[in-house]
Amino acid sequence: MNQIFNVEGMTCGHCEKAVTKALLALDAQAKIMIDRTQNKVQVDSEQPREALAQAIAGEGYRVAD
Repeated sequence: MNQIFNVEGMTCGHCEKAVTKALLALDAQAKIMIDRTQNKVQVDSEQPREALAQAIAGEGYRVAD
């Protein structure tokens, strides 16, 4: 299932790596695309949306609705 999140606070490549690592820890098969300039994280995963959002938030980033 492809889901798009609006994520606030990603400012650099390290931020992207932290979010990617957190999502892959939840689902190693997830396909992740991050557009930092648009504050978008696109995740193709079978995990529930809430679990993915929590993984992102766990790294210190705000997931906007």
